[in-house]
Amino acid sequence: MIAYSTLGVNDMTRAIRFYDAVFAPLGAVRDATSETWTGYSRAGDRAKFFLTRPFDRAAATSGNGGMLAFLGEDRAAIDAFYVAALANGGADEGPPGVREGMNPVFYAAYVRDPDGNKLCAFVRK
Repeated sequence: MIAYSTLGVNDMTRAIRFYDAVFAPLGAVRDATSETWTGYSRAGDRAKFFLTRPFDRAAATSGNGGMLAFLGEDRAAIDAFYVAALANGGADEGPPGVREGMNPVFYAAYVRDPDGNKLCAFVRK
């Protein structure tokens, strides 16, 4: 149902460095880059993910309660996403692990990107 999603960023170079690193373990690649937006996709997926500078030219801010979640292939990919996030300016919001009460088993890691946007990488295995 979702065709694409966007996150506002304040420093495109910093954001590209972060997202190139965290998306690599999840199999996504950067396929478009400009001064105002950068796009990522994964082979076989129809949805796209874009980093963008806000259209109104105001500072990008993170929303309270908003989060994007990305599906990984296995637990190793989730672990690698988390390590890459912290190594590239991200902040911990919950280390990789099984989240209680989820069925099937939900293994996830939560981080904030350098602009404060909350992200999750997960696998149901």
